[in-house]
Amino acid sequence: MEPPKGFLATLWNFICFLPYFIGLLLLGTIKGIIFCFPICLIMTIGNSSVILGLLPYHCYFTYYSIVSTKLLGPFLKLAVCIFLPVVLILWVVVGIVGSILGGILYGFLSPMFATFDAVGEGKTNVFIHCFYDGTWSTIKGSFTVVKDFKDVCVHSYYSFMEELRQKDGQYYEIRFLYLLPALIAAVLGFLVDFPMISLIAFCKSPYMLVKGWHRLFHDLVGREGPFLETICVPFAGLAILLWPLAVIGAVLGSMASSIFLGAYAAVIVYQESSFWYGLCYIVASLSIYDEYSTDVLDMPEGSCLPRPRYRRHRNESFSKSDSFRPPARIDSLTNARLDLKPLELLEGLFKECQVHGEKMVSEGLITSKDIDDAKSIKGSRVVSIGLPAYCFLQALLRSVDANRLGILLSDNTEITATNRPKDAFFDWFLNPFLILKEQIRAENLSPEEKDYLGKLVLLCGDAARLKNIGSPPESERKRAELDALARRSECN
Repeated sequence: MEPPKGFLATLWNFICFLPYFIGLLLLGTIKGIIFCFPICLIMTIGNSSVILGLLPYHCYFTYYSIVSTKLLGPFLKLAVCIFLPVVLILWVVVGIVGSILGGILYGFLSPMFATFDAVGEGKTNVFIHCFYDGTWSTIKGSFTVVKDFKDVCVHSYYSFMEELRQKDGQYYEIRFLYLLPALIAAVLGFLVDFPMISLIAFCKSPYMLVKGWHRLFHDLVGREGPFLETICVPFAGLAILLWPLAVIGAVLGSMASSIFLGAYAAVIVYQESSFWYGLCYIVASLSIYDEYSTDVLDMPEGSCLPRPRYRRHRNESFSKSDSFRPPARIDSLTNARLDLKPLELLEGLFKECQVHGEKMVSEGLITSKDIDDAKSIKGSRVVSIGLPAYCFLQALLRSVDANRLGILLSDNTEITATNRPKDAFFDWFLNPFLILKEQIRAENLSPEEKDYLGKLVLLCGDAARLKNIGSPPESERKRAELDALARRSECN
């Protein structure tokens, strides 16, 4: 629905909407308060039981895997085994505290979101759904969270440890000669990076405050962005009021990250076997942060700070992990790259849905009833959710088979962190799929398991229809892993 044109029409629409919105907000808040405690209790007790119940097994199998792995040398194994109890204690504390906080947030926000979503366009029996939506679905969702958490702690943990224990590859050992220089470099990195990065963040904070407010008020006046959907209006309005706190949090986050950014000099010294490269990194890390923050704030590119070479091989990035690479705009200073457009990606998705949809119809997996339901108000989970999720899953499987870092589309276009569209939506979209792709890669699925997983995603776990798609894997553990992957594919 198009927003009203003109100041008076917009003002009258706002006045009429205000009591309606306040009523929904109060109802959602009451439902959130009612369900907050029981949902928190379910998730806390469930996740805590999993953590504490599996703790002896985790302790034993972790020590066993570390001692028997061929990737670590004897001195490194000894050091890891000495410090492992600290990690296990932190795992228990973080897991239980995270379950409590996650249960509170999920139990409070899920009924509130469902209350606003109940009055969306095309909904029937709105009055009943305002009270019912977000109640039983939230309870079922909390049990699903506990079940997925159990699958991760049992099956994913076991698969990771088995891979660590059986994998042959690069041999790692402690080189005592470079431990002291690495420690000195870490201290120097902290002493230099903490005050300098804090100063850079403090100087850029006014620009972030003004730019954020300008963008939010622009969306508010034009009913665009987060203010376009009714369910998002209260939280987008709250963002305007709390934006200064977000800026303060960004400054504090930069100050905290500077500790790890400076301490990474120890890793550079140890990896490159050179104290000089560690000192060069300390200087270059300031330029890295300056360019990264400039890119996030969409300021003019580049940095006035020097950036000396701190790796023996010039093509190596700041970190070997793709999740902590320099931002895409830094790469664009030296290398040409292809920027993908949102409409192009959506058009590609529609074509994929058409191709796979026709194939599924010919195979009888998508029936005429599914198509008729999709055309009606009732909707069809198979067509509306299962088919797009199936297309995304095929892209992930294609990327795993091709051993690509990003997501490989059918036309051989690869979506990565450097060429993705600049919209914030694609940040939320890309990262979960990259994580899911790595989880699929770790499972090392056979062709039969990939086919079963695809049908499981397409049919949205419909037990009655899954009986006719072929035999599931014989291993109960593998079936649980495929069920968990299917649920994550549909949620993403």
